[in-house]
Amino acid sequence: MAEKVGFVGLGIMGQPMARNLIEAGYELVLFNRTKGKAEELAGDNATVADSPKEVAGSADVVITMLPDSPDVARVVAGEDGVLEGVREGALIVDMSTISPVVARDLAEKARERGVSMLDAPVSGGDVGAIQGTLSIMVGGSEEDFERARQLFEVMGKTITHVGEAGAGQVVKACNQIVVALTYEAVSEALVLGSKAGVEPSKILDVLSGGLAGNRIMELKRDNFLNHSFDPGFRIELHAKDLGIALAAGREYGVALPVTAIVDQVLEALKAKGRGDRDHSAILTYIEDLAQHRIGEGS
Repeated sequence: MAEKVGFVGLGIMGQPMARNLIEAGYELVLFNRTKGKAEELAGDNATVADSPKEVAGSADVVITMLPDSPDVARVVAGEDGVLEGVREGALIVDMSTISPVVARDLAEKARERGVSMLDAPVSGGDVGAIQGTLSIMVGGSEEDFERARQLFEVMGKTITHVGEAGAGQVVKACNQIVVALTYEAVSEALVLGSKAGVEPSKILDVLSGGLAGNRIMELKRDNFLNHSFDPGFRIELHAKDLGIALAAGREYGVALPVTAIVDQVLEALKAKGRGDRDHSAILTYIEDLAQHRIGEGS
């Protein structure tokens, strides 16, 4: 019999991930701070709980998908949290992007309560969440990873066990460095080419066909060309993620000089009131510096 799944956190990413599990036949117990988002998914295979504690009391596996480390710590280990209601032998799977230090601390707290915990952050954005094609990087024991594998296979396409507790979050920090720096590099290229008189769509066509080709130009092409920056993945969340990466760099003695620069680009965009925009809006920062909007000629 398939294990009953609890799902806490039904935002841009969490809601389609939970929907995919429901459509795959899993029975879900849902909680979201804004109850209406949970009620949207309620039906024959999904019920709504009033707290993370209530979710944990009726689920074999509890998945969390939340914005930041304090949110996960509160939902898992706080008052009326998962650990207050969890059954012995249950599995907690945090799919948020948080600090590796916090991930390891929560895994230890879970062990003290007789339950297991995986950190399993994802990459692929809202499109990957909707399509069930996320890349999932998992930290924790091999046994717990195998227990959760069938759930991961519903939500993702590339599923990799990367090490012990916290390792998933370390790899996610690496991912977020590459994504942020790629957005910034593509933005510089587009603004330079456009201000020099080249059509932006043709720039993307050429770059996509060579060594510079990347998934960002494929998936975010329309965002760039149409200045369509509805999230997606918000700038303020990517800024949070780069903060995690920079903290990890300090912890492990690794200099991340260009990451630090792009981190400041994101902070500048937040200061301009664009923190709620999709991270492809990094383009607008480079446009501001050049006093040029791509596609408007020189």
